[in-house]
Amino acid sequence: MKRIHRAGAALSAAGILVGALAACGGGGDTTSYATVVEKVQGAKKIVVGTKWDQPSLGLKTGGDPEGFDVDVARYIVKELAGGQDVEITWKESQSSNREPFLANGTVDIIFATYSITEARKPKVTFGGPYVIAHQDVMVRADDTAIAKPQDLENKRICQATGSNSYKRITDPPPDGELDLDAQLVGAASYSECVQKLGGNNLDAVTTDDLILAGFAKQAGGNFKLLGQPFTDEKYGIGLKKGDVKTCEAVNAAVKKMWESGTTTQLLTKWFGDAKGLKLSTTAPPAEGCA
Repeated sequence: MKRIHRAGAALSAAGILVGALAACGGGGDTTSYATVVEKVQGAKKIVVGTKWDQPSLGLKTGGDPEGFDVDVARYIVKELAGGQDVEITWKESQSSNREPFLANGTVDIIFATYSITEARKPKVTFGGPYVIAHQDVMVRADDTAIAKPQDLENKRICQATGSNSYKRITDPPPDGELDLDAQLVGAASYSECVQKLGGNNLDAVTTDDLILAGFAKQAGGNFKLLGQPFTDEKYGIGLKKGDVKTCEAVNAAVKKMWESGTTTQLLTKWFGDAKGLKLSTTAPPAEGCA
């Protein structure tokens, strides 16, 4: 009986393992891979999540999305494949669905202004960061009442679904920064936040300076950044929790991207003309893949 019990346990464990491997297939791929890096090298395919509504970062207006995060994704994926070309399927990943998409295998990897936070680490294995952004504030170009972040007291600010940027304004440390009594105006995404700002339905949009710079550039002078960043936002590469092998490979690729000058070239390409924006010039230290 003990031998039968052990055999049953082994079959059960094997079933669990097969289920875990199949979950890494992503995007309807019927082949099972234990990690994303193995899928990239074996199938030469990957499903990449990016934003589709953030100018200069991830914006889709026709075919594939375009922007800094998209270019970073292309570089990293090719490095994971040992320099070989990989078929990329792009999937829109909004702030509200990034964790579920990774957990259920809708995407294999995410490059989507995905700040590494302690609250997210139990759910996601993060590679990187590949760049550090800084939270800032964007207002209408003719607004003279808001000159610094502290002026957001009692002002209407946007609360984008799935983003925690508003908490930096409204909450005290350690989760927040300024602890101000601002009025929250809900929106499904930051593109909707910007629409509401342009329509005088709120007073400011506050989030990462790279995100704001892209929208300000797209708007052609209708908005301005205060140029007073007050946080560090470490942009990470999201992976399914526990995929340490891919995370380590991603970190090696990020290091090479900085050392080769590619990161600096891409930052200049997408944000070089943004007023009030100070671009990163050195590689941020890796967080580790625990």
